Formats: sequence, C-alpha cells, structure tokens
Amino acid sequence: MSEYPQASGDVDSVDPEELAARLRDGEPVSVLDVRNRTDSEEWPLSGDSITTHHVPYYRFVEANVNDAVDDLASEVREALAEPILVVCGRGEASAYVAELLAEEGVDAANLAEGMRGWARVYHAVELDADDATVIQYQRPSSGCLAYLVVSGDEALVVDPLRAFTERYVDDARDHGAELVAAVDTHVHADHVSGVRELAAAADADVVLPAGARERGLAFDARLVEAGDTLQVGDARLAAVALPGHTTEMLGYRLGDLLFAGDTVFLESVARPDLEAGDEGAPDAARRLHATLTGLDSEVTVAPGHFSDAARPDETGAYLARMGDLRERLHALSLSPDEFVDHVLAAMPPRPANYEEIIEVNLGRERVDDEASFELELGPNNCAATRTADVD
Repeated sequence: MSEYPQASGDVDSVDPEELAARLRDGEPVSVLDVRNRTDSEEWPLSGDSITTHHVPYYRFVEANVNDAVDDLASEVREALAEPILVVCGRGEASAYVAELLAEEGVDAANLAEGMRGWARVYHAVELDADDATVIQYQRPSSGCLAYLVVSGDEALVVDPLRAFTERYVDDARDHGAELVAAVDTHVHADHVSGVRELAAAADADVVLPAGARERGLAFDARLVEAGDTLQVGDARLAAVALPGHTTEMLGYRLGDLLFAGDTVFLESVARPDLEAGDEGAPDAARRLHATLTGLDSEVTVAPGHFSDAARPDETGAYLARMGDLRERLHALSLSPDEFVDHVLAAMPPRPANYEEIIEVNLGRERVDDEASFELELGPNNCAATRTADVD
C-alpha cells in the first residue's frame, strides 16, 4: 500500500517521453518539485527551458488538513507560469499534489512515474558516419550516452546500460543485424554496465580493456589493448589508449569518429578521482592532460556523457570536433600543472553509490535488475566541474 494519500485518478498526467520531446523542442516547462530538498537539489529535473519551484509534499498534506491549500496554490502561481508539472520520486505524492492544485483552479499535471519514469527515457539519434550506421542513445535523466554500431548484418554496442538491454537487441535487429559484441570503454562508476546481460541476451562477446583485469575483473571477457581492432561487419574499430579518468580507459576510433568514453565531454573534461581517490587524483589528472593533448584535432569526439550545459548539433546529437573543443574548453588551454589545479578545484560530489557500482561492474558483487536500476538513479557527476568549463 502507498504511503501517500491517493489521488482520485482524475488528475492529468504527462508521460516522461512526452516531456523529453517537449524539452528537445525547447518548450518552456514549469516544474513544481515536491520531493525533500536534498533530493530536489541533488537530482533536479533540469534543462534550459525548465523553471523549477520547490515546495515539499508534507506542506500540501498539512495545508489540506488545515483547509489552506489555496495559500499554497497562490504561492505556486506566483512562482511558476501555468501549466505546471508536479514531480516527485515515483509519481504518487506528485499526483496527490497535482489534484489538490487542480481543485484550486491551477492548471497542473503529474509527471507519470516521477523521476523513476524519467530515468527510463532513452532517446536515439543517428549519427553521420561514413563506415557504418551509428546510433547515439541519450539518457536525459543522467546524461549517459551509448552507441550502436551496425555494419552489414553485424552490430555492437559501446558502453551499454543494463536497464536498456532489450532495446539494443531490438534496435540491432530493426537494422537487419545481430549483436556480436558488447563493449565497455572502462569500468564505469556512475551506472551499471549492461555488457554481460547484453552479451547473454544476444549470444555476443563481452569486450573490456585489458587493464580491467588489474582492477579486479572477476568474470571472463575478451580483453582488448590499445592498437587492437574490433571487427563488426565491414567496419573496423581501432582501440586507443585514453588514460586519466581511469587507468584502463580505451576509446574506439571508427574513421574520424572516436567513441571517447569518459575522457572529454562537450562542456568539460573527465574527473580523475573515481578510481585513483583523492591521493591519486593529481597523477591521474596529469595523465588525462597528456591524453587530451595527444588527441588528433580532426577527430570527432562521441562522448560518454552530456550535461544540461551541453548543446546538441542540428541533428540532436552530442558530438564535437576535438579541435573545436580545444578552442572552447578552458581546461584544454592550460599547462599540465594548471590543468591539475583547475580540475581538482571544482569537482562535484562523486556519483551516488559509485563504489558499489564499480564492484558490480567488476563482477565482484551481484544485484538484480531492480537493485541495479536503483543504484544508478541520480545525476552522473563524471565531469570534473559542476558547470560548463567554456572560455
């Protein structure tokens, strides 16, 4: 039984996919967040076109008991333009609040399934690639990006998320291909990897950097080193060493397109402390600087994450030429010592549950699908800065 008073069922609701489409179109959205303040601040429903006001759910419960909902409705109207989307964790408290507001004449609707529903939104954009069909998957709730590469009747996925295993299999088959490999660029700390589940579902290979073994990898996989290649249909992906965020990080180059994992993003560079810890972060940051300095300016970076500060291109994809990033990102103009100081000075909190997520992704801890989904709820925080690092 729900812990929240139940809405009658007459309240309007907005599907998370519909909300995502509105935000991609730049439509203004007024959000009333009724979660506790900590949750609302740590994992907001955010975007350029979103205006948010926070009123915790318990205030509406108290106001309803005291026949004072009209006062809260007036507060909400002063803070937000209508229509108003009410948001909570699971869509239950927010449905109750949306109904109370509607009874006071406010144009309010509930985000169906709340932030859990938002975490299931997964948008796909086809990239302009010469050697294969490439799909970029975008998870707006966490900023995670993954990639489907199809050539002929074969396909692979780079950095798959466990929560979307069936989606990858279905999409590959829609393109007339079967998955032959599930590839991770590194041992992820912000989300539960889907390489093992995807490989099992598609009878495909699990592919990981060879350095993952030194980090304690506890399951069998095809281990790849820099200079090795992955063959998918007629396309070849060349493994490129990209140490810094982690010691074992590999990128995969397909023509001029580089699947760069968590190395550099459109608005920042990777944080260096999730494997190395505080003591090892300066050396890791120095390795990251060397990695970024050595990347070809003509390569197009396909990153592992995006944030609200990132701007997609005209097709809706998050991509950038490395030369353009060098001109745009302040961190990439710095000397090694300056880079280390800059990166370490502004890091956000580490991703939620990152230590347990690493253990799961190494195969040293097991969780079911529901627990996996719960572990990774929240922002990714894999970038070195909270905001855009743009000159």
